[in-house]
Amino acid sequence: MADFVAVFRHGNKNMRTIAALVFPGFELLDLFGPMEMFGLLDKEFDLKLVAESMTPVASNQRLKVKPDITTDANIQYDILFVPGGAGVRREVNNKALIEWIVQTSNTAEFTLSVCTGSALLAKSGVLDGHRATTNKAAFSWVVEQGPKVEWIRQARWVEDGPFITSSGVSAGMDMTLGALALMHGIEIAEKVAMWCEYTWHRDKENDPFAKLHGLV
Repeated sequence: MADFVAVFRHGNKNMRTIAALVFPGFELLDLFGPMEMFGLLDKEFDLKLVAESMTPVASNQRLKVKPDITTDANIQYDILFVPGGAGVRREVNNKALIEWIVQTSNTAEFTLSVCTGSALLAKSGVLDGHRATTNKAAFSWVVEQGPKVEWIRQARWVEDGPFITSSGVSAGMDMTLGALALMHGIEIAEKVAMWCEYTWHRDKENDPFAKLHGLV
């Protein structure tokens, strides 16, 4: 008998459910900057914090979050969201988590990463043959995790099919606004930026930190 796969919709057939992965040592702004923006559109996005267990997960800044659901649940999500952080350097060797990323990304409409979160996507192989970017300070290490990925040094964020990847930390909010523009149009993205009182760095092809870190 085929496994039953649950899909969160909550009465809105067009609502997208986001699986926001958390792991010990994730970066707070990588996660909560974008979730602030997605969460403002509460009729369009349902946010779920996903971890390997229901135990509170400590961020790189030591603040803890309580997951909503575990990776063991057999659920299909519309969007996979992977933050970065110091914990990524450990989690790239977490075979169970990498396999979950593969399965979740393969059935998601979009897969997003911020900062070194792209290293987890790269290690899983889902980015092979795709364009992507990452934190410019950790660029060389991330590239090692995915030699078959076309890494873009200068980009603030990169959109390639279902994959949207960003540079470090605050770049995740620029990417999120870009993703909202892609999904719901530029006017919605601009309204979200205004609600957040955030100055949107709109040029996805220009990351000023690439030059600071000697990548261009």
